[in-house]
Amino acid sequence: MRVLGIDPGTQVAGYGVVQMVGNRLRAVAHGAVRAKAGASFPERLRQIFDGLTQVVRKHRPDCVAVEEIFYGKSVKSAIRTGEGRGVALLCAALAKLPVSEYAATVVKKAVVGVGSAHKQQVQEMVRVLLGLRGIPEPEDAADALAIAICHCHRRRDESQF
Repeated sequence: MRVLGIDPGTQVAGYGVVQMVGNRLRAVAHGAVRAKAGASFPERLRQIFDGLTQVVRKHRPDCVAVEEIFYGKSVKSAIRTGEGRGVALLCAALAKLPVSEYAATVVKKAVVGVGSAHKQQVQEMVRVLLGLRGIPEPEDAADALAIAICHCHRRRDESQF
């Protein structure tokens, strides 16, 4: 199973592609799609959409996993994040890919074992679980890989029952 994890955003959207074969996980690709500074908001959304569409075409995932909105931020921030999520969900829908959504605490628990883990702990476990030499950069890509790992763990656990 090949999973595309997406950490949605309206300026930067992180992505991470993870391949799961049996119980083994392998990082296929990771990075970030960046909108041009100074672009209008609708144009930034289009740029993020185009970039994610290219990632889907290049890496051909079987499914997409996206982080849910965290409501602890300001209302405006939550709305903007939701707009970025909408772009990611549309990209997956147009590619006819199934989508799963995970809360940040669920991702942290799946990757680190604790839902209240700090960002640095998540990044280090992503590195360890995928056998990477360094912590994935940018930070948005590390988050996207964590989301993909969470999805892989969930599917593996479901298949054991």
